[in-house]
Amino acid sequence: MTRIILAGCNGKMGQVITDILKEDEKAVIVAGIDIKQNIINTYPVFQNFSKCNVDADVIVDFSSPAALEDMLKYAVKNRIGCVLCTTGYSQEQLKLISEAAQRIPILRSANMSMGINLISKLLKAAAPVLADAGFDIEIVEKHHNRKLDAPSGTALALADVINESLDSRYTYKFDRSSERASRSKSEIGIFAVRGGTIVGEHEIIFAGTDEVIEIKHTAYSKAIFAKGAIQAAKYLPGKSAGLYTMSDIMD
Repeated sequence: MTRIILAGCNGKMGQVITDILKEDEKAVIVAGIDIKQNIINTYPVFQNFSKCNVDADVIVDFSSPAALEDMLKYAVKNRIGCVLCTTGYSQEQLKLISEAAQRIPILRSANMSMGINLISKLLKAAAPVLADAGFDIEIVEKHHNRKLDAPSGTALALADVINESLDSRYTYKFDRSSERASRSKSEIGIFAVRGGTIVGEHEIIFAGTDEVIEIKHTAYSKAIFAKGAIQAAKYLPGKSAGLYTMSDIMD
């Protein structure tokens, strides 16, 4: 049985994970961390990690970047791994993650969906072939009207996967309204749509001469991200120190 400390347990994603794990026979939440104490859970909830005194195998984090430093200190001290599902880390925070990963296993992903991570694998194979054939590359992402960041962390992660497969020779274009010029062949356009209650949609467009290839992923509920995080939580305990991704689970 995998024992989980859930950071951000009283947020929307935290409650989705809580509900799913009620029916899971191989994992259980033994404690939650959240500054909000407005929800009654079946497990104890602490306002921060310094107050947590519950033994666990892994931390799953759906809180915010602001909580990262305290969480990593706790994880390193107690020698337990972390599944980081939060986006928006600064360069300094990414450095903290890398340093902590020298002592504990850390799995970090901009998107916990198994579908998105499978698409990432497809892009690694497809992008070099299509780019060499002269295809232009565009990414369009759509999310609900309350999402704060744009473009999404997932869109940027997909762009990075493509660019890395192309020897990082492409640049990212977020806005074409500021200049009157034709499209550069060495750019990846990344555009954000915000509206309604769209959970998440990412479309990668390879546009060539007289043909277009589209790879698209649509999330219809937050449950897909919760299920991915739970899979990661079951995978990580017992692993050696280092940085892991959802791709490691799929290999």
